[in-house]
Amino acid sequence: MKGFALTDWPFLLLLLLIPLGWRLMKVGRVRLPYPNLNRLLGARKRISFWWVLPAALRSAILTLIVIALVHPVRVWERVESEREGVAIMLAVDISSSMLAEDFRPDNRIEVAKREVIRFVEGRESDWIGLVAFAGEALTMVPGTLDHPVLEDAVERLEAGQLRDGTAIGVALATAANRLRDLEPESRIVVLLTDGDNNSGGISPEEATAAAASLGVRVYTIGVGRDGVAPVPVARTAFGYQYANIRVNVNDDLLDRMATQTGGLYFRATDPEGLTRIYERINELETTPVKEVRTEERVGLRRELLFAAMGLLLLELLASATRSRRVWA
Repeated sequence: MKGFALTDWPFLLLLLLIPLGWRLMKVGRVRLPYPNLNRLLGARKRISFWWVLPAALRSAILTLIVIALVHPVRVWERVESEREGVAIMLAVDISSSMLAEDFRPDNRIEVAKREVIRFVEGRESDWIGLVAFAGEALTMVPGTLDHPVLEDAVERLEAGQLRDGTAIGVALATAANRLRDLEPESRIVVLLTDGDNNSGGISPEEATAAAASLGVRVYTIGVGRDGVAPVPVARTAFGYQYANIRVNVNDDLLDRMATQTGGLYFRATDPEGLTRIYERINELETTPVKEVRTEERVGLRRELLFAAMGLLLLELLASATRSRRVWA
């Protein structure tokens, strides 16, 4: 409830007449049918109460009538929040190089999956989809508000599910195409990779131009340290066999892709850095919140008049009782 509103408040000045009436009222004068001192002394306390009560009730009645003239209304305000969700496509690299273990104790893909899920958990009102890519791209989740389904799909991502390679252009084109017909003003792609484009029939430049023409912002994330990193190259009966392989992130390419679409490029060289990057994107792409305020006004005049009528009946009853007590 917001409060009360008084439409014709000048009528409240009439309340000043009530204390004036009390001032002019003559109390304490009792008329008896015949002089009887004993009767007067025994009834003095009762006379004072039953004499004052009707006057107090009349004052209350007049007060209620004056307040009713003011036309008071009770004002109720209701505030509803409407969230306009952001449409997001997540493109995650699952090529074999993502198994590099320079993000110990986990490899790159496990750290990336963990941070992607954390990012999704913080976007309750957003429509989010998932594209996995290596040498080709595959839409794992077209887009949904059912985030547990999306998180389950992220958990199941594994290197080797797709033909090996790094098709950055195809991945971006696939993700941007999923956003083509959506209405939200904010449509973004968050693309994570640890390498350079070396596969696919669509170049990163062509995909970037297409995304820009659709009004899709692209945030690119490069993961991994420069130089060599231990990458599993074979699996034996005793576990994985590792080799130190040089893996390079094409920073210039990823930066151009982001800049040309109005996004940003980030580089993560450790798990903590990747955490901060997704937190930063979360801050940049806030979900618009629209507040809808509605106001309801309920008049109180009828209730006040009913209360005044009830007090009037009580005053008539009190006056009759006083008369019987004084003249009995």
